[in-house]
Amino acid sequence: MQPTALVTGASRGIGLATARKLGANGVRTFVGARDPESGKRAVEQLRDDGADADFYELDVTDQATIEAARDDIDQRYGRLDILVNNAGVLPEAGADQPTVPLQLTMFQATFETNVFGTVAVIEAMLPLLGKSVAGRIINVSSSLGSLTLQTDPDWPSYVVTPAYQSSKSALNAITVALAKLLADSAITVTSVCPGFVQTDIHPPSNRSNAAITPDEAGEFIARAATDPDVGTGTFIDRNGVVPW
Repeated sequence: MQPTALVTGASRGIGLATARKLGANGVRTFVGARDPESGKRAVEQLRDDGADADFYELDVTDQATIEAARDDIDQRYGRLDILVNNAGVLPEAGADQPTVPLQLTMFQATFETNVFGTVAVIEAMLPLLGKSVAGRIINVSSSLGSLTLQTDPDWPSYVVTPAYQSSKSALNAITVALAKLLADSAITVTSVCPGFVQTDIHPPSNRSNAAITPDEAGEFIARAATDPDVGTGTFIDRNGVVPW
């Protein structure tokens, strides 16, 4: 039976690259994206590459689009094997230097997508994942969410993006909690850090410093999503375990 996967934020960058790698591995892949034009264009690219792909207009901050995607996947396929929560924002990257240490509006905008949106998608898709022989949830996180690394001034990525870092720490906490709650099920939950990737989430001046291409990041995420040996309730990058 052909496995199925939903990737959020999959019309470009890491999400599209992940969908492409999953498709190349024979996974029927659902491209979730806010913009229908770019989402459908991404599906055309995937199909040209020989992948079995479909598009769902899915905005993780819009409950109606999440439920519509879930209902259609359920009706057409009856289950979901892999959920890759890739959609994320980094509004601090393009913002002016703050005049105060913390900005509530920045936290609200970041958490709306990176945390609340992810929870909304997981909640909606869990029943479908429960119908899989071995459901997989992959939360695309960041080492910037590691409290251990962020408290080490000698760490090369010792930076200050309070809202983004906090959102990824919260996402990691969700991974841990959900893994515990689903311990008696066949569903596994993993946080993955693809590294510093050349994507539009970073401003051009900073993006040029990124060493990892979207294709490399997508290959790693797709591998984590399909490797049965990847543990549940863990936080990994391409080098192994990332400290919480």
